[in-house]
Amino acid sequence: MSNILVIEDDAVASAYIQAGLNISGHQVTMADRPSVATEILKTKSFDVIILDIGLPEINGNEFASSLRAHGYRGHILVLSGRNTPEDIIAGLDAGADDYMTKPYHLGELQARVRTMLRRKQAENLILTNGGLKMDLIERSVSREGKIIELTSREFNLLEFLMRHRDQVVDRSSIARSVWGAEFDPDSNVIDVYINHLRKKIDASYNLKLLKTVVGQGYVLNSNE
Repeated sequence: MSNILVIEDDAVASAYIQAGLNISGHQVTMADRPSVATEILKTKSFDVIILDIGLPEINGNEFASSLRAHGYRGHILVLSGRNTPEDIIAGLDAGADDYMTKPYHLGELQARVRTMLRRKQAENLILTNGGLKMDLIERSVSREGKIIELTSREFNLLEFLMRHRDQVVDRSSIARSVWGAEFDPDSNVIDVYINHLRKKIDASYNLKLLKTVVGQGYVLNSNE
């Protein structure tokens, strides 16, 4: 089930959108103004944000731009009564992935959301960190285009680190996610695999991505 945030101050339009998306099986959260949406986003993540251009407090384009500036990487769909090429270009340049003009058909809105979610699913199968790329379908890894050969366990460890990039992860979190019930808490196997991984992804490059944070764990730093 996907999570969708709808930011729309018109009560009738909000109810229409919410009902249509709920029927499609989505979990929908409503906000009637950007400040409310901002508070919601502090505690919950969303696959798609749908927002109206004519919002109180700040217009939709400005809010979309703010979302991108603060690191939101999900999809944004703008709804607007403005339909000139200049309006559409402004919305897309502000950070929207798609732009629908009013009046619109609910079926088209549902279809555009489905398209965004398919795109997101495909994107989730490729993890990137600057020049480091992991293809989860092919189970291949490369850095700056150079293939890196990893064992199955090394691959799983790197996937975990890439999904938590720029976050310090402790040994317990790594053990649960990568080794599961097989892990011996008295073993130094995590340190051994971290060292193997570091040699394979960092040794040939000046910029080192994988670092040890003494007393806390490990972090794969962003290369972007």
